[in-house]
Amino acid sequence: MFTDKIERKDFAKMPKAYQDLLIRVLIIQTDSELGGPDLYLDTWLRNAPTLEDQVLLAKTAYEEIDHHRRFARILNGLGVETESITRRRRGDRMLETFRNPLESWAEMGAFGCLIDRVGQYHLEDFGECSYLPVARIIPRILKEEQMHIAHGERILRDLCKTPKGKAQAQAAVNKMYPRGLDMFGRSDSKRSEEFRQWGIKARTNPESRQAYKDAVDPVIAGLGLELPDPLEGRKYL
Repeated sequence: MFTDKIERKDFAKMPKAYQDLLIRVLIIQTDSELGGPDLYLDTWLRNAPTLEDQVLLAKTAYEEIDHHRRFARILNGLGVETESITRRRRGDRMLETFRNPLESWAEMGAFGCLIDRVGQYHLEDFGECSYLPVARIIPRILKEEQMHIAHGERILRDLCKTPKGKAQAQAAVNKMYPRGLDMFGRSDSKRSEEFRQWGIKARTNPESRQAYKDAVDPVIAGLGLELPDPLEGRKYL
């Protein structure tokens, strides 16, 4: 297990395997930070049911774009061009979850509650990253992500106050739950173990997925919703 801490000035001295792994995961993270704004800015920002929801979505979009900017700056410091990532739109996002539109307000809530929570676990895995410029930006980003998750939970909770809304919330959770589990990648991924060995991420894919499931399942139950089948509709087991 690699335990050294690397500053930007040390990056060029690192083995190519480390350089390639770090750049790869940062490109995915940088791209993903714009996934949410791509989905809800055009569709839901001005169509949210209350002014409070509109303000919270605008704040979330601002913070997610700022997260993108922070990760892009780190990549730029490593000599990686990121403008093309910034200019991408929904259909070209790297992760499939961010290419699919949010078709209802309930799906907007499930996205915040379930998909943003996936982001929380990926960010937590960077908390002790061996590349210090990454580790330094994580605490603030995590704090903001927790607010995004809380907004998603509130949307679902409000919907669950009526039978019609509860049915909408259940359908949205059924749709987003397998997507959230899939976002941790393949359980047999060799690369996920390499991330851990190099100290880039703290957990392997199956470890992160199980931690996420242990946390999110009680949230779903607490909303009075049925827990979806964790295998139905999955692509990456």
